Amino acid sequence: MSIASARRTEPPAIPATPLSATPSAAAVTTSGDGTGGGTSDGTREGLPTPARRATLDWRIRFGVLALIWGFSFLLIKVGTEAYAPFQVTLGRLLFGTAVLAAAMAVKREALPRGARTWGHLTVAAFFLNALPFSLFAYSELTIPSTLAGICNATSPLWGMALSLVAFSEDRPTRRRVAGLGIGFIGVLTVLGAWQGFSGLDFGGTAMALLASLSYPVGWIYLRRTLGGSGNSALSMTGAQLLLGTAQLAVVTPLFTTVPTSFPVVPLLAVVALGALGTGFAMLLQYGLVAEIGPTTAQMVTYFIPVIATVAGVTLLGEDLSWNTPVGALIVLAGAALTQSRARTRTGITARRT
Repeated sequence: MSIASARRTEPPAIPATPLSATPSAAAVTTSGDGTGGGTSDGTREGLPTPARRATLDWRIRFGVLALIWGFSFLLIKVGTEAYAPFQVTLGRLLFGTAVLAAAMAVKREALPRGARTWGHLTVAAFFLNALPFSLFAYSELTIPSTLAGICNATSPLWGMALSLVAFSEDRPTRRRVAGLGIGFIGVLTVLGAWQGFSGLDFGGTAMALLASLSYPVGWIYLRRTLGGSGNSALSMTGAQLLLGTAQLAVVTPLFTTVPTSFPVVPLLAVVALGALGTGFAMLLQYGLVAEIGPTTAQMVTYFIPVIATVAGVTLLGEDLSWNTPVGALIVLAGAALTQSRARTRTGITARRT
């Protein structure tokens, strides 16, 4: 998820990330890795508004972004079949950074300057990239990719709860509180609480939920520290991914050994996860936010668990009990409520005149 996701006037919402999405410093408005929310009016404080181009229709790009982020959980699963979770995360960040570096070179954008900015981006890279990406990779060693994708959809719920504590201007409303309650019921439904969570790996599920919690922690941190930065979104995102790559480059050799072989399919999965699911997806998200505004762009979040579930069941043969899709729908309904806004009498009157 991104810087365009943190600079907002409303509670953080999931990017698309899964990680999927990949929340980043550039979209302080998702999530999900992504992954990826924004201000209700589409503005981004301190960020120059990019020129809007009518190239490929935004609905097509919206669909492509949903597919990329939805398949990210499947790619993680395939990658961890041959490589250690830290290696999958390092590869993901490395190839994602390469894509953004190429985009920066084409647009002739430089990395941001200032020790303060780089210090805050280091923290953001940890909470928005290094930590959640690694947790999702480790979680999928023991849980299905479908469950990981659904856990990712809880990020707006975590963000809503945390923003009420972190920001005095984010007042609780009946609608938001109801959304939190409904979302919590959805999580319990997915986990099969009435069965004592039987059949689920507690450790893997907990890591996936912690990964989803890490995204709004990062967004809130960015909102508090870099909300007024004048650097471009692309520059900030590129720096954030670069720092995340450096963090994993230090950690990975300490906990893993160099692979003795490089199976093609898992390797291609890691490349696709980084180049498409992280780098290219961030560029798509940035363009969508600029063209249609963050409120509409963040709706991609609600398609991710659906696509992740279909991909996991049809391509990986993962089991699917009735409570998983039903619980996922309840979670998404709760998340949508936490991000919605009640219409004011003034707004209704204006539309009638």
